[in-house]
Amino acid sequence: GAASAELVIGWCIFGPLLLAIFAFCWIYVRKYQSQRESEVVSTITAIFSLAIALITSALLPVDIFLVSYMKNQNGTFKDWANANVSRQIEDTVLYGYYTLYSVILFCVFFWIPFVYFYYEEKDDDDTSKCTQIKTAFKYTLGFAVICALLLLVGAFVPLNVPNNKNSTEWEKVKFLFEELGSSHGLAALSFSISSLTLIGMLAAITYTAYGMSALPLNLIKGTRSAAYERLENTEDIEEVEQHIQTIKSKSKDGRPLPARDKRALKQFEERLRTLRKRERHLEYIENSWWTKFCGALRPLKIIWGIFFILVALLFIISLFLSNLDKALHSAGIDSGFIIFGANLSNPLNMLLPVLQTVFPLDYILITIIIMYFIFTSMAGIRNIGIWFFWVRLYKIRRGRTRPQALLFLCMILLLIVLHTSYMIYSLAPQYVMYGSQNYLIESNITYDDHKNNSAFPVPKRCDADAPEDQCTVTRTYLFLHKFWFFSAAYYFGNWAFLVVFLIGLIVSCCKGKKSVIEGVDEDDSDISDDEPSVYSV
Repeated sequence: GAASAELVIGWCIFGPLLLAIFAFCWIYVRKYQSQRESEVVSTITAIFSLAIALITSALLPVDIFLVSYMKNQNGTFKDWANANVSRQIEDTVLYGYYTLYSVILFCVFFWIPFVYFYYEEKDDDDTSKCTQIKTAFKYTLGFAVICALLLLVGAFVPLNVPNNKNSTEWEKVKFLFEELGSSHGLAALSFSISSLTLIGMLAAITYTAYGMSALPLNLIKGTRSAAYERLENTEDIEEVEQHIQTIKSKSKDGRPLPARDKRALKQFEERLRTLRKRERHLEYIENSWWTKFCGALRPLKIIWGIFFILVALLFIISLFLSNLDKALHSAGIDSGFIIFGANLSNPLNMLLPVLQTVFPLDYILITIIIMYFIFTSMAGIRNIGIWFFWVRLYKIRRGRTRPQALLFLCMILLLIVLHTSYMIYSLAPQYVMYGSQNYLIESNITYDDHKNNSAFPVPKRCDADAPEDQCTVTRTYLFLHKFWFFSAAYYFGNWAFLVVFLIGLIVSCCKGKKSVIEGVDEDDSDISDDEPSVYSV
C-alpha cells in the first residue's frame, strides 16, 4: 500500500515534468528543422536525444533533494529513513544514473552517428538503402570500438592496488575482476562518462561561455527594424542594377565584354539575386503578425535580458571565487584540486544555505541555473554554428536546419549536460555532496553554578569530516570524482570558461543589433525562396 502510494505520488510529480520536457523538445526541433529535408528518423532521434539531455540535467536537483529529505533539520534521520530505506533510495538514484548515462553512451557512440552517416550517404541519389545502412554501420563501428575501449580502461584500471607486492599474475587479474564486481561497473561507466564530460567541457567553453553573454545582450538590444532594413535593401538593389546596366552598356555596339567585366557582371547578378531574396523575406516579415506580436513583447524581452545577465554574473563571480579557492587551498594537481568545504565564500555558496530554510527555494535556484546553462548553450550553438576547427560545417537556422546539423546540435547538448553537474559542483561543492543534511555532534556546555560540564548533541552541517553513517553522499559526487586527473582537467577548463565569457561579453557589447533576417546571405545554402520565415527572436 505505502509503496503503491509513493509510486502514484512520484508519477503525479514527474509524469507531467516528462511530458513537458518531450513537448518542449518536439517544439524546439520542429522550430529549427528544415521543412524540405525533414525526416522521421532524424526528427525522432533529435527529440529523444534532447529529451535525454534535459532529463539527465534534472537528476541532479532530484539527487540532492532525496539525500536531504531523509534527515530532519536537527540532524536526526526521519522515522521512515532507516538503513534499508536509505540504501534503497541511494540505489534507485544510482540505477537512474546508470540508465541515463548508458542511454547517453548509446546515443553518442551508436545511434546518433548511425543516423548521421545514413543521411550523409542518402545525399548520393545512386546509393541504395542497403548500401546506406552498410556504410553507416561501418562508420558507426569505429565509434562503438572507442566506447568499448573507454569502458574497458575504466573497468580494469583499479583505483586501489593489491596489498601484496609478491602476488602472482593470476592474483592480479583476479583482483581486477573483484574490483570490477565490487563497484558494480561504476568505475567503468564513470571513466567513460568522464571522458565524454571532458569533450563536453570543450563544448561548454566554446558555446555556453559565449551564449551566456550573447543571449542576454541580444534580448536587451533586440533586432533591427524590418522597415528600415527593407529601405536599405531597396537602395542596394538600385545601386547594383545601375552597376549591371553600366557594364551591359559597354557591349551595345556588339563588342564582346572583357573577361574582367564578365566576372564583375556575374558577381553583380548573383548579388542582385540575393538582394531580391532578402527583399521577399523582409516584406514577409514586415507584414507578419508574429513581428507585431514580438514588438509588443519588447519590454518583456528587455526584462528577461536583464534577469539573464544577472544570473550570468552570479554564475561567473561564483565560479571565479570557487576556482580561486581551489588554487589557494586545495592539495594541488595530484588531488585534482578537490576541496570539500569553502574557504572563500562565493555568492551562490552563501545564497543556497539561506534558501534551504524555505523549501524548495534552493532546488528552484539550482534548477534555474541548470536550465540557464542549457538554454545559453543552445543560444551559443545557434549564434556560432557548428564548426570543425576553422571549417564551418552547419548553420542552425529557424526552419532551415538540415537533419545532420540537428543531430550535431543534440550530441553537443548531451555532452554539455554531462559537464553541467561538475560546473554546479564547482560553485557549491558542499551543497552538491550533502544537500541540506545536518548531523549531530557532542557540544560541552559549562554551568557556572555547578562547575561541571554537560554534553549536548548539536546539529552541524554535513561536511567531509562527518561520519559516513550520519551523512549520505549524493550519487552525483560518486560519478564526478572517481579519477583525479579528470578533476584537474575540469579545474583548468573553468579558467578557460571564464576567459571565453569575458571575450564573448566584449564582442557582444561591440556588435550592433542583429538583422531581422540574419542568415540570408550569399553562402547560406539552407535558404530557399519557398520557405519564408520570421527570424526575429
